Amino acid sequence: MKTLLIIPAYNEEENILRVCKEIDKKRPDIDYVVINDGSKDKTLEILEKNNINHINLIHNLGIGGAVQTGYKYAYENNYDIAIQYDGDGQHDVSYVEKIIEPVRKGEANMCIGTRYLDKSSSEFQSTFMRRLGKNIISFIIRICCHKKITDPTSGFRAVDKEIIELFAKKYPTDYPEPESTVDVLKRKYKVVEVPVSMREREGGKSSINIFKSIDYMIKVSLAILIDSIKKV
Repeated sequence: MKTLLIIPAYNEEENILRVCKEIDKKRPDIDYVVINDGSKDKTLEILEKNNINHINLIHNLGIGGAVQTGYKYAYENNYDIAIQYDGDGQHDVSYVEKIIEPVRKGEANMCIGTRYLDKSSSEFQSTFMRRLGKNIISFIIRICCHKKITDPTSGFRAVDKEIIELFAKKYPTDYPEPESTVDVLKRKYKVVEVPVSMREREGGKSSINIFKSIDYMIKVSLAILIDSIKKV
């Protein structure tokens, strides 16, 4: 099946080339596109110099806008499966096959890679505050959608052709992973999770701190509650 990795990147000059080389080495059979989300560093220069397939966004759209750009690309180029894949090196391309298997077999419309189903499969479990936020968001999704999602903020996800079309036309910009998962569940699509390993970023620095984690947890919880009562 025709498969695409969607790689959003914002100021990833220290990571993006290594990420792409790892994909080329381990999964040369899979296409990928890097969405340069208005980076202010040398990310674009690196992509152009190394002839890496990419889309350059002149302005920073945020993770939601960047990922939706990738879904539009997947839809317009008739891909059967699209996989979100971080440009910071935290995702391991060795797990791509595991994530796409339920989608390829028709057992799920969306498959989420989670580090929490089997904690032994991933040494990197994130900070206490992010785990707390994850648990609260997971609880709210379970209450609203009657489905337990152990890693609702995971950006390592595979979707089928129907969801590619849905996300190409409509994709949340504020809290894309949990909100889009709620949207998919409300539409009665099948969502499953598989355990994967995630790594700490090797270069650059995350913009998320303890205060942003708390703010994110509160706002995304409210957004999910609002989304759950909206008509699809």
